[in-house]
Amino acid sequence: MANERSRSDSYAAAGVDITAGYRAVELMKSHIARTMTGADTGIGGFGGLFPLDLTGISKPVLVSGTDGVGTKLKIAFLLDKHDTVGIDCVAMCVNDVICCGAKPLFFLDYIACGRNIPERIADIVGGVAEGCVQSGAALIGGETAEMPGFYPANEYDLAGFCVGVVDKDRIINKETMIPGDVVIALPSSGVHSNGFSLVRKVFQVSSADLLAPVERLGGQSLGECLLTPTKIYVKPILALLEQVTVKGISHITGGGFFENIPRCLKSGLSAKIDESAVRVLPIFDLIAEKGNIPRRDMFNTFNMGAGMSVVVAKEDAGRAVDILRAAGEDAYIMGELVESEEGVILC
Repeated sequence: MANERSRSDSYAAAGVDITAGYRAVELMKSHIARTMTGADTGIGGFGGLFPLDLTGISKPVLVSGTDGVGTKLKIAFLLDKHDTVGIDCVAMCVNDVICCGAKPLFFLDYIACGRNIPERIADIVGGVAEGCVQSGAALIGGETAEMPGFYPANEYDLAGFCVGVVDKDRIINKETMIPGDVVIALPSSGVHSNGFSLVRKVFQVSSADLLAPVERLGGQSLGECLLTPTKIYVKPILALLEQVTVKGISHITGGGFFENIPRCLKSGLSAKIDESAVRVLPIFDLIAEKGNIPRRDMFNTFNMGAGMSVVVAKEDAGRAVDILRAAGEDAYIMGELVESEEGVILC
């Protein structure tokens, strides 16, 4: 085989092991196979192919999203645990795409590392594949770049790219919003993949005991809690869109409530959030206390336990919550829309 004959001792002496790349591809094949939902692709080609099924879609619009995991990866390095950050990578992209009402179709990942350790790369891609399974997307391609001298030998960066499709007539339309519409929260699984520069500063994670159980976290270790992968909301939201008119969706990421919720709101309207209704997770109380961080800054940085918000008409709110709960999300009402230019009002 060509792979067996392709080896450069000179390149290896410079720190790039081509054969390790081949080994990593072999190890990740079983993970990728789990995601093949109609994709027409082979691993190792120059491009991933995806046959586009437009059944029931009269005016197809492609929707794309790209993101990375950020400095949450530093926690993975310290714990030497790499099988969940791929879920984060997928989640950060597909959760954005679904905000338009688009169904994710396929995903590609990019891993840049100081040293290609095949087993580690396979763990990372295994997480990416799990995220793709959770979101119904096919993992049709990717790239692993070994970059010695640019990244430390035991570190890497991870980013991804997703494409989805939605019928033009079914794109979420915020112009239908009116005062009195209801804001529904979908709970997060934890910090997700945002605000980790502040998290790492607060806990001084490079020297912290990340493995000791923490009573405030229900016996979880700090490291385990922080590495909890970002929740993927695609399937519950798709189920909701089939049955209820949704007026707005926000993926609550970096910038928290104050940056993300207004992005889905009609001009002249604000989300009045009942702070007492928000089911704040213990990790956020711990961050606030240890870092002496004001409440507003917390809501302006983290998801605070609500990873996604949905706006529906008041008369549809009860049914929407029931549908989301039937789809596995413990959704709840956390506010309403009011006439205002503030964007978000915490009360």
